[in-house]
Amino acid sequence: MRYSRKYAIVGVIDSRFAGQDAGEVVDGVRRDIPVFRDLEGALAALPAPPRCVIMGVATFGGYLPAEFREPLRRALRAGLDLVSGLHEHLSGDPELAALAREYGATISDVRKPKPLREMRQFADLARALPCLRVAVLGTDGSIGKRTTALLLTDALNAAGTRATFVATGQTGLLQGAAFGVPLDAIPGDFMVGELEAEVVRAYETERPEVILVEGQGSISHPAYVCGTRAILNATAPQGIVLVHAPGRRTRNYRREQLAVPMPDLAREIEMLELFSGSRVIALALNHEGLSRPEMEKVAAAYRAQFNLPACDPLADGCDPLVSAVRTLR
Repeated sequence: MRYSRKYAIVGVIDSRFAGQDAGEVVDGVRRDIPVFRDLEGALAALPAPPRCVIMGVATFGGYLPAEFREPLRRALRAGLDLVSGLHEHLSGDPELAALAREYGATISDVRKPKPLREMRQFADLARALPCLRVAVLGTDGSIGKRTTALLLTDALNAAGTRATFVATGQTGLLQGAAFGVPLDAIPGDFMVGELEAEVVRAYETERPEVILVEGQGSISHPAYVCGTRAILNATAPQGIVLVHAPGRRTRNYRREQLAVPMPDLAREIEMLELFSGSRVIALALNHEGLSRPEMEKVAAAYRAQFNLPACDPLADGCDPLVSAVRTLR
């Protein structure tokens, strides 16, 4: 809802919020994107038929939920293309693939890696690039790393510093990132090399002054063991922007069953700097669960404790982060 450069989003299917505006549901900002109860309601109400249906969910394990199959069948029978970010590749599903052929639709799997023999391995290329490389990492999953990186990319460009964004997850690619890979879909031997090659391609294509690379998981997250370390190795960053949610008490991973505590922020910074040889240059804060006065108080405390800029990019803008990046030059 906040950011899509590849698709014009004309509606959302979500029975919980049918009749509302999707932007208002997400963050209180009206975007004139209606929410419908089902596909049939959307097709009947929209002034022009949409071209595709995007699987805009991150299911546990990346599987296709059983209850999603029938709506996808109906979408294909209506001639709509399917775009999916699941680990389970819909283009390889015999039933859905047959329906796509019958009704002239296509199925695109964003999280489908290239053939093994076309993948690249680590070559230590990013370190030699004549531009700044900043990794936007986090203390947890689903905490705002991608959103922060996109907002900071736009803010740097608006401030006159040429910047480009490299995605590492399916959502960034769905949103239209020109550079990136679905990192968690790549075999471990090729993770670093494939991402490194995209960082290099971003520089060779756009010649930016700054490349911002989206983070995945966190360096201490017990369920996401490869993302952060692969990103640091592939990017060789001169600086790290760290995203943290001060109001979050447990990891965003099977919270009801596991309730794994959030990490200590100071310890997380120490681990990142030790592993990367780089340094955390700013804190981007997620206001989840906190009022505006509470967030302002926490941000001030972090600025005093860590001697780093700390702000909520969605509420405050990215000026402190822009300044932090520019100090690296």
